[in-house]
Amino acid sequence: MDPMYKRILFAALILPLVSAAPNELIKPKAPATRPATQPAQVPPPLTHYMGREIAQTMHWQGAGWLTREEREKEEDCTTMVKQLKVQPGQTVCDLGAGNGFYTLWLAKLVGEKGRVLAVDIQPEMLEVLTNKMAALQIHNVRPILGTITDPRLPPRSVDLILMVDVYHEFDHPFEMVQAMSRALKPRGRIVFVEFRREDPKVPIKDVHKMTEAQVRKEMAAQPVEWSETIEVLPRQHIIVFKKKADKSE
Repeated sequence: MDPMYKRILFAALILPLVSAAPNELIKPKAPATRPATQPAQVPPPLTHYMGREIAQTMHWQGAGWLTREEREKEEDCTTMVKQLKVQPGQTVCDLGAGNGFYTLWLAKLVGEKGRVLAVDIQPEMLEVLTNKMAALQIHNVRPILGTITDPRLPPRSVDLILMVDVYHEFDHPFEMVQAMSRALKPRGRIVFVEFRREDPKVPIKDVHKMTEAQVRKEMAAQPVEWSETIEVLPRQHIIVFKKKADKSE
């Protein structure tokens, strides 16, 4: 990555005093907050939801930030992955997979009999991810081009959906989680990894952070229930929800 572009990208995502991020994809959004009810038709994208501002989506040209050398030290990615307790043979989803930073990790954990569904809404991201998996001869990853309202996951097929610093960018958060919930197996899990907004020392713009209380507030409108919050990372929450059991399950 060009050194000048890298400095601009770092400032846009990390420094909280910067008001606009050049690596973010600007999307038209509606100015009002929509109530947490299932609409008959897909409404315009939101700018706010349940009292919080929705962040702009990272553009695929800024994907190099996801694989920066400092990431392990800053976020302790190794510990985060261990907390997921992924088992061989499972089907897991890396939602907002980007260039495949965590997809590769998950592919190794589920093994040859497992499967990773790598979802992103930018085809350029998936192209980078697919080329990386091909170069490494990894064959248990299925790239999926999702939409802003639907990750296009098979129903009742997924053991775990992982979102690392992704959910706060959804401009249709209600619809997305509804679709994700339909994709979960009975008692399947959705895991949010989000920078802690409760901690002013975390050097990320507030719009790219979430409090645990805000995540739980938004999930209260969904067919999932809070399971646990794991606070072992230097800068992020790991907030785990499980699919509510249906009467037929």
